[in-house]
Amino acid sequence: MRIIFQAQRTAKHGGGQSYNVSERVMTKKYTFSIWVAVLSLSTLGLTGCFSSHPKDIEAFLIPRDVNVTAKSYVFQPPDGIEIHCSNVPEINLQRQRIRPDGKVSFESLGEIEVAGKTTEEVADMLKQKVAELYTLPGDSPIDVRIFAYLSKVYYVLGQVARPGVKDYTGRDTLLSALAEAQPTILAWEQRVQVIRPSGDKNVKPKIFEVNFDRMSAHGDTSKDVLLQEGDIIYVPPTIFAAVAMVLEEIIRPIARAFSGAYLLQTGPSRTERAYGGGYGGY
Repeated sequence: MRIIFQAQRTAKHGGGQSYNVSERVMTKKYTFSIWVAVLSLSTLGLTGCFSSHPKDIEAFLIPRDVNVTAKSYVFQPPDGIEIHCSNVPEINLQRQRIRPDGKVSFESLGEIEVAGKTTEEVADMLKQKVAELYTLPGDSPIDVRIFAYLSKVYYVLGQVARPGVKDYTGRDTLLSALAEAQPTILAWEQRVQVIRPSGDKNVKPKIFEVNFDRMSAHGDTSKDVLLQEGDIIYVPPTIFAAVAMVLEEIIRPIARAFSGAYLLQTGPSRTERAYGGGYGGY
């Protein structure tokens, strides 16, 4: 027996308008199908986009196993250098940004090549220059310090309050980087990806996964690695957050068409933060 059921009812409203019940039901089913499809695609995309390997963590150093100090940092433009030498007023407490040619200059000492050198090496060079004009007591009369780390960077991307390029100091850890970047409520904290890119096409990047929730809430720092220049930390969105972002990409252009002007806010640059605002030349 073939039963044909047609649930079609027409209701009359003010103004002579009518609507079809079956059409409303079909519209709801169609909308529900779209939501299911978006959710399914987002889930598949997120679960399939990670290419981490647990053993890749072996390429990273653990902070407690390495003695890292500022003395091992190598200057490069446009790092900021600070000189301490109370016996030589001309250079004492002077701060300079390393020029693109790798040099800094002092009125009484001339130009000095500092790029590619450590703080101790620069101090020795300054000592030799100053010795031509002054008699310096003590074994270490000149102290060279770093006041702006600008030549080396790492990256924190994804669902964090402060994404972007981060100044690399040589002592940056995964935990400190995430704590500074502040994962948002949209972050999938259990699947944070730590990536060490490879400049060699024959060598695969090293990628491992870390549970930031376990690290921060339970003190599990077994995967708190020491970062290197160029490392990438990616904080992915949760599945539901990813679905919301897909829908936002669809809705936002339509909303902007009706909302008029919108405000774009930007923060200070890395150089402005390091030098306390703008600076005029070298």
